[in-house]
Amino acid sequence: MEILLLGLNYKTAPVEVREKFTFNDDSTPRALHLLSHTKSILECIIVGTCNRTEIYVVCDQLHTGRFYTRNFLAEWFGVEKESLLDYMYVKENDEAIEHLYRVTCGLDSMVMGETQIIGQMRNAFLLAQQHETTGTIFNTLFKQAVTLAKRAHTETSVGQNAVSISYAAIELGKKIFGSFADKHVLILGAGKMSLLTAKHLHANGVAHVTVANRTLERAQTLADQFRGEACTMEDLPQKLAKADIVISSTGANGFVLTKAQLKPIMKQRPHKPLFMIDIAVPRDLDPDIHGLENVFLYDIDDLEGIVQSNLAERSKEAERIELMIEEEKQEFINWKQTLGVVPLIAALREKAFSIHGEAIRKIENKLPHLDEKEMHIIRKHTRGIISQLLHDPIVQLKELTVQKKGEEVLDIFSTIFALDERLEGKKQEALWEQQKREALGREKALSIKTREQRF
Repeated sequence: MEILLLGLNYKTAPVEVREKFTFNDDSTPRALHLLSHTKSILECIIVGTCNRTEIYVVCDQLHTGRFYTRNFLAEWFGVEKESLLDYMYVKENDEAIEHLYRVTCGLDSMVMGETQIIGQMRNAFLLAQQHETTGTIFNTLFKQAVTLAKRAHTETSVGQNAVSISYAAIELGKKIFGSFADKHVLILGAGKMSLLTAKHLHANGVAHVTVANRTLERAQTLADQFRGEACTMEDLPQKLAKADIVISSTGANGFVLTKAQLKPIMKQRPHKPLFMIDIAVPRDLDPDIHGLENVFLYDIDDLEGIVQSNLAERSKEAERIELMIEEEKQEFINWKQTLGVVPLIAALREKAFSIHGEAIRKIENKLPHLDEKEMHIIRKHTRGIISQLLHDPIVQLKELTVQKKGEEVLDIFSTIFALDERLEGKKQEALWEQQKREALGREKALSIKTREQRF
């Protein structure tokens, strides 16, 4: 069994391409069903976020898995297969496992170390499990990935510290005030950066938010989202007198607040510090404001320094997580290699006890005077002999499969114990079952398509 990943993300495809290849909550179950009944596909999980679409499959052979998964994607999205090649990456086995771990730990995210992806990966797995498109491999792999991600975030600080300008502003405020619970925050401007800042403030429990903008309507729209107050720039002096924190991002030409304007306002609030963050380019706040008593002014360069320092810290923590990933990957690979042993051990035990059963029947025929109690003792002890004889070869087989080339060891073991014919019969039975599943899937897909065409 092989592990295969096909996907595209923010690194390989622009948003106008990514938005064409998305699965929503309604379509994903049907897509899982169709893909799981596609030839060569044994298990499948679909991961869809705003920054990535990834298809994870377990297939019987890599070349057929690649072919049929690409076919599925092209047919599902109604595009030519060739159009996927420029944007799509393909990862196989060890590389696919490592990629899954890195994604789930947040190392492959646009914002390194973000934790939202853990829930998204877990939900993708649970949805596939709910629709019965996972099996032994993915049930183990995805659970291990989520557990690893949680451990990585617990044991390292990769998800801590601000790595965006707007969040760095909040982090700086928390260092100065400790808590926003009783603070008045005044936001100048109602654009995208102001919205992000307001979201962070709201998440950090700010008590009072006032949004000031040139147009009252835009200020009100933003303020309403956070149960805040809106005002125009004409009301700035009164609002500044009450504010503890000012965050400015208006995009205006020239300063919206100068030292001369702020000086008389500060006299109205003696001994009360004012924390000001200017995240606008060009700057909104006159840098000379910094010279006023009890005024602490920071601009975007100050925040950028915080962000870069935090990014460097996250990178160090990421190196620790990479080591965790390598350990977990090797552990999973070792476990997966032992899976090939399972049918071989089953075939060996089946053959051994088949021989045992035949021998017991001969004893019963040749020694008819033995009663049931005596035969029970013979059966019990001869089964014990067989189990003891098989124990050491089975233990050695498991160890050799992990230490050396698994397929080679399995082939030698199968030849020594003459298990090839028995294993081939099992494979044929499994193939028939898979063909029945695929046929059933095609029938259901045709039925769904017919119903959709009617409506």
